[in-house]
Amino acid sequence: MTTHPQIRLGADIGGTFTDIVLDVRGRLHSTKVLTTYAAPEQAILDGLAILTREAGISAGEIDLAIHGTTLATNALIARRGARVAFVTTQGFRDVIEMRTENRFAQYDLAIRLPAPLVPREDRFPIGGRIGARGDELQALDEAALEALAETLAAGGYGAVAIGFIHSYANPAHERRAREILGRRVSVPISLSSEVSPQMREFERFTTVCANAYVRPLMADYLGRLEIRLREAGAACPVVMIHSGGGLVSLGTAAEFPVRLVESGPAGGAIFATDVARRFDLTSTVSYDMGGTTAKICLIEEFQPRTARTFEVARTTRFAEGSGIPISIPVIEMIEIGAGGGSIASVDAMGRIQTGPDSAGSEPGPACYGRGGALPTITDADLLLGKLDPETFAGGAIRLSREAAETALRAEVGDRLGLALVPAAFGVAEVVDENMANAARVHAVENGRDLAGGVMIAFGGAAPLHAARLCEKLDIALCLVPAGAGVGSAIGFLKAPFGYEAVGSRVFRLSAFDGAGLAAQVAELSGTAERFVRAGTQAPLTREVTAFMRYAGQGWEIPVPLPDGSIDAAALRALFREHYARFFGRPVDGLEGLDIEIVTISVKLQDTREAPSRHTLDPIGRPIVAQAGTRPVFDPASGETRDSAVVARDALAPGDRVEGPAVIVERETSTLVTSRFDAVLQGDGSLLLVRKGFGAKGFGS
Repeated sequence: MTTHPQIRLGADIGGTFTDIVLDVRGRLHSTKVLTTYAAPEQAILDGLAILTREAGISAGEIDLAIHGTTLATNALIARRGARVAFVTTQGFRDVIEMRTENRFAQYDLAIRLPAPLVPREDRFPIGGRIGARGDELQALDEAALEALAETLAAGGYGAVAIGFIHSYANPAHERRAREILGRRVSVPISLSSEVSPQMREFERFTTVCANAYVRPLMADYLGRLEIRLREAGAACPVVMIHSGGGLVSLGTAAEFPVRLVESGPAGGAIFATDVARRFDLTSTVSYDMGGTTAKICLIEEFQPRTARTFEVARTTRFAEGSGIPISIPVIEMIEIGAGGGSIASVDAMGRIQTGPDSAGSEPGPACYGRGGALPTITDADLLLGKLDPETFAGGAIRLSREAAETALRAEVGDRLGLALVPAAFGVAEVVDENMANAARVHAVENGRDLAGGVMIAFGGAAPLHAARLCEKLDIALCLVPAGAGVGSAIGFLKAPFGYEAVGSRVFRLSAFDGAGLAAQVAELSGTAERFVRAGTQAPLTREVTAFMRYAGQGWEIPVPLPDGSIDAAALRALFREHYARFFGRPVDGLEGLDIEIVTISVKLQDTREAPSRHTLDPIGRPIVAQAGTRPVFDPASGETRDSAVVARDALAPGDRVEGPAVIVERETSTLVTSRFDAVLQGDGSLLLVRKGFGAKGFGS
């Protein structure tokens, strides 16, 4: 594979649009194409044809294609995966249904939890037992496995998941079970010790079941994509971005598709991180709003927050514990059903609701004129004057104001006795408040105060809502980078080849086993390197993290370790330092408690060139020339006002556009409310600046 490819393609399949970016030796060409549900790869091929024609190259000249998709996520949410047989240890058949003792609503007798991906009749207990230290307590019942193989072969299953108790400590039983079943069963078999070799069986079992559930679907899609790209002339390697933000080969992606569940949003976080590096912003929040969802991610010291577990298919918005836990390394963010296609309605109590249901691309918002009859955020934005019906999506889709009016009047206006503009504002205000609440919740959970920080907004819909969101969150500065409308796809092009391997094994510092810790780090490094070397031969960097706790605690905190040998005293000092920082309290009085390492993480990735540095200019110089004006609803005054319409590509660095205004470009538009101005930065980013912010200098 080419170490530094000159021509690269980035493709992000979303719920409404598929974003395509072509990097031709540093020059970017981009487009948005409606996602085709029946054959998602078709939108990539359509976008590829558009961009190669625009760039004047052939598909055969592309060196590398990088892809991210929400297909695995959507399959889990919509329950469109394979029929899975789950083989587990005798006595643990119902773990994925019993969950844990925690309940997100402790006293709710009608609590709704997602049904397990594998129903009870498809879960098969097998005798045999591995202990917590990895020793065999009971031999595996191979005769029962032989009989089960016959049952599975005749049962019409599409995949098999194997999850035995304590297999993270010793995977021998799982591997032997795969060997026995594989002789008779011709469907893919996933092992929990390979998918998620971490302690806590509920999370590990649900993760291996999720991997098996989407594996046939994703393998079929990825194989079809590779073939169709070759037929279109693009014979280049195709790699996938995974949930942790690194690139892996198609083979790895097909074997561990659960790692792709948050692949698209991960590209957005990488894009925002690159912007933060450009301006030396050590604490930012990224805001990604597309056609189906909105994502909020905290970025500190040029690193997006990461986690080892996240949830999909939550039954209650914002409620941690109401979804299916997926135990893999992931860029941590909060995601809500708030996109341009989110459907607006009025509930039984007469309240406007938005999402989580989306019109998607089929049929799409009412204003698309493709058969949609329900009002969406895009319809409301059109009626508020934020969108130009003639230039939406670069002119590829002509929006129908009449259809938007009809849908919004029928579903919102008439039900509440509101005229069209107040109804549209109500819809926009509700979705903005939902996103602001999500951001507040995420910040509080992570000990952050967003007020006074810097937001980075991207995605097709985010620039339309970013200024209002900043008003609600008391954020004075917001960057809308160049290419914001296809930000996640651009992020794919900036992602490194990387893989994070994790493994659980308990090390008590009172009886510290330095050789054992070094052996585990070496083993995990070898695992990660095998995956990374399938994509690149470039030099790699290594990050080692220990997840540690005081003995007896239920959960751990991440402690970065130096890359080399370390003794118990140094580990104890590192843990105490990070513990005090994590919880915001001193650790005095805890000296007598033993400390233990529970899980080790090793992340390997190649290095990428640092972006050029720029200084934020919040002042700029006012411009006089503008393309014209149009009426846009102003939330501050509660009335429609004439707002300047300015073409983004007509601005020069330092130009200041006074709000209210709309700055238009091919893939999105940036709404500058009356409380903000916008200054074009040296790298082409737009900086939304709250009026009066720069009067006393930067940071005032």
